[in-house]
Amino acid sequence: MEATIALRLPRDAASVPLIRQMLDGTLRSLGVDPQIRDDIELMLSEACSNVIKHAQPSDDYTVTASVHDDLCVIKVTDTGGGFDAGAVVEPSPNSEHGRGLQIMRALADDVRFTNKRENGAMVCLEKRLRFAPGAAGPHFMTT
Repeated sequence: MEATIALRLPRDAASVPLIRQMLDGTLRSLGVDPQIRDDIELMLSEACSNVIKHAQPSDDYTVTASVHDDLCVIKVTDTGGGFDAGAVVEPSPNSEHGRGLQIMRALADDVRFTNKRENGAMVCLEKRLRFAPGAAGPHFMTT
């Protein structure tokens, strides 16, 4: 089974709930465990929020989310100036901001940051899925 959602969104905070709800609805329909869906929702929110805050001069960004068997892969791509994930300073323990990369790394099974040659960056988040008993998702798995 493979299911893909791809949206080109305005670099506006109002776009984040839209893609979050679309992906969560898809995962819920497949019977993905609620805790896994919550992790994915938070990772996606952080990736999109970083684009909205930092990806200047980009006017829009793209989110592609695909489910293949028991793996969800999310790619958030912008056309901003790019960034060096290794050079991002870790926030202090008391900091109320700047924890997005830490959150993504803590929740994802794999995180990759790529600068695009023609400007911009892509964050790729991977999360293994667990399904509720009797869920529809596992019935569509390939072997």
